[in-house]
Amino acid sequence: MSIDATTPAGKPPASRAPCSQRGITLVELVLFMIVIGVGVAGLVSVTGPMIRSSADPMLRKQMLAIAESLLSEVLQQPFTYCDPDDSRAATAKSKTDCSASANAQDKGGSALTSPTGETAGNRASFDNVADYGNYSQVNIGDAVGNNAMVGYTASVAVTRAGAVFGLADNAAALMVTVTVTRAGQDNIQLTGYRFRYAPRI
Repeated sequence: MSIDATTPAGKPPASRAPCSQRGITLVELVLFMIVIGVGVAGLVSVTGPMIRSSADPMLRKQMLAIAESLLSEVLQQPFTYCDPDDSRAATAKSKTDCSASANAQDKGGSALTSPTGETAGNRASFDNVADYGNYSQVNIGDAVGNNAMVGYTASVAVTRAGAVFGLADNAAALMVTVTVTRAGQDNIQLTGYRFRYAPRI
């Protein structure tokens, strides 16, 4: 019997385990880079236009601040039977007690618009809610025209809304809608209601 000198006596020769491949090949690396590159290019082509056309957060916040400020200014004005300039504003018990129908806050039932005797460009002359009807100003500023915001336009619409709340007198409540616009941005619109809870000044 012959004995293999390269192995211990009585033991079969050990078989070599195949070596496992480690790392990646150059071809796999190139393919990976191509796939990732195509994916990134597709993502940028989709999100790029969306980002460019999206609203600027600062502009939107400024528009909202203007709308909130102007709406608050309007709603804090008196809402009496008569215009505060009317001599009977402090004693009137109904809008018919005003010295003239034109002096009633209800404007005698006609459209609620800014008075011709008051300067529409200077809100400091407005002394009641109805005065703001159809008010509009480019480069809107504060009540006396200071701190103009260039590029922003604000407008106000005032309509009777008593019937909306089931009130017998449709003029006993007013709906105030403030709209702020700026080129390249969607409009901001806020609505508030003013009730005639203090009919005399």
